[in-house]
Amino acid sequence: MGKARYIMVGGFLGAGKTTALLRLGERFREQGLRVGLITNDQSVGLVDTTMLANHDFPVEEITGGCFCCRFNSLTDAAEKLSEQERPNVFLAEPVGSCTDLVATVAYPLRRMYGEQFSIAPFSVLVDPVRAERILGLASGKSFSPKVVYIYRKQLEEADVIVINKVDTLDEERVRRLTAALHSEFPQAKIVCTSAKQGTGIDEWAGLIEGEQGTRPAMEVDYDTYADGEALLGWVNVTASVNSPGLFDGNGFVARLMAALHAELQASGFEVAHLKATLSPYEGNDLAVINLTRTDGKSEASHELQDDIESGELIINLRAEADPTILRATTERVLEATAKSLGLESDVEHAEAFRPGRPVPTHRDTNG
Repeated sequence: MGKARYIMVGGFLGAGKTTALLRLGERFREQGLRVGLITNDQSVGLVDTTMLANHDFPVEEITGGCFCCRFNSLTDAAEKLSEQERPNVFLAEPVGSCTDLVATVAYPLRRMYGEQFSIAPFSVLVDPVRAERILGLASGKSFSPKVVYIYRKQLEEADVIVINKVDTLDEERVRRLTAALHSEFPQAKIVCTSAKQGTGIDEWAGLIEGEQGTRPAMEVDYDTYADGEALLGWVNVTASVNSPGLFDGNGFVARLMAALHAELQASGFEVAHLKATLSPYEGNDLAVINLTRTDGKSEASHELQDDIESGELIINLRAEADPTILRATTERVLEATAKSLGLESDVEHAEAFRPGRPVPTHRDTNG
C-alpha cells in the first residue's frame, strides 16, 4: 500500500465544509478508494460526526481543541483509521474558527510522516454571502474586527479557495466575488462549487490532486487570533426527545430551529453556525438543519423518511455572544418547543464556553 492522501478542508464556521467533504468522499468512493474522515471540534457532541457516520463513512472525532493543538490526537486518529479501514484518502475537517493550519498541521505532517502521507493542497471554503460582506462587496451584519482577522487569515493561507453555495448567487455576484478574492489572495486558485447540488466537485478535486507546494508560513498575531476566538460562544447540547406515540421529527426540528433563530435575532447576536440533527434510536435515518447567519434562513439538508417515537437531538451553536446566555436560551427554547408539541425532552449533555488560546504542538515556518 502506497502513501495515503491527506486532504485538509478548512473554512470559517457555516461555510458548508461537512457537506462538501461528503461530496468529495462519495466521489473518491465511486473511484474505488477507501475514505476515512476526521472531524474536529473544541468539545464533544458534534452534528458533523453524526452526519458523516450516517453516510457510512468511518469517522474519528478529535475534541478538546483544534488539530494544531491536538496534533498527536490527529495522528492517533489517522493510525486508528488505518488499522481498521486502511483508507487511501483521509479527509480532515478542522475547527471552523482556526487558522495557521498549514504551518501547524500540514507542514509538520509532511516533515514527520512524509513516508505515510501525501499532503494535498489546502482548501478553504467560503460561504459567499459572508465573504461578500467581509470583503466589502455587500452590506449586512458581520463579526467584530478580531473575528474577521481569523476569517481573512484563513484565506491568506489557502492554496485553493472554494466559493461554496454558488447556487444561491447570480452570475454577476459570482464574478465580482471571484475577482475580489483573486485580487486580495493571489496565492490561491479559486473554484466555484455547490456542495448541495454536487456541482464543481470534479474541478475542485482536480486542483487538490497533487502535493502541496512549499512557501514561507504566513505571519499570525496570536494575541489577536486568541482574542477573536474568545469572542465566539460555543454551545453543544445533546438531548433525548420522546413521545407517547409517533411524531413528525422534521416538523419538530424545523419549529425548534425557527424558535431559536427568533430568540437569537431578537437578542442581536450574530450567528456563525447553528445546526441540529435528530436521529431515531433505531435505524439509520436523520434530520439535519442549518443556519449560517442571523439574517439568513434555515435549510434542511436531510429529512427523516418516517415519523418516529424517540430520538437523539444534537444542537451545535456558534455565535458572537456570551456562551452562558446562548446555552440558557437553547435549553429554554428546546423545552418550550417540545412541550408545545406534546413531547418530552431530556438534556443529557450540555456545555457552553469560549475557546481557549491556541497553543500549537508544532509550527514549521517553511514546508
